[in-house]
Amino acid sequence: MPRYVVRGQRISPEKMELAKQLRRSMTPAERELWQELRANRMRGLQFRRQQVIAGYIADFYCDAVGMIIEVDGLIHEAQQDWDVERQQAIEQLGITVLRFTNDEVLGNLANVLERIGVTIDTLSPSLAFSPWKRERPGRE
Repeated sequence: MPRYVVRGQRISPEKMELAKQLRRSMTPAERELWQELRANRMRGLQFRRQQVIAGYIADFYCDAVGMIIEVDGLIHEAQQDWDVERQQAIEQLGITVLRFTNDEVLGNLANVLERIGVTIDTLSPSLAFSPWKRERPGRE
């Protein structure tokens, strides 16, 4: 399992600034998903948003299980080849990449969260029976 892949990276100031800009201007789908991932709400795991990994900026990254979550908007239809190259480079580090469309996140968040949970269980079976697995109150 990859750990600490973000430590010791050399990141250009321009890439750091771009990551900061992307955090400030998240899409509505990214904001919606971030509300479920932030503050260790997903199984007690820490997720980072707009994390630079291997020179690429990942939407959401969890170091504990080695997983990236990408929320793809319309722009990704025009850059599919680049996305494949990017995903392969990241997967070579031993990191699992989950992709969801904006429509999936906004239209069926419960299903997206379930798929994330199943992936966490697969990557780290010890978390499958964690007390953090419980749903947040008021969420259906």
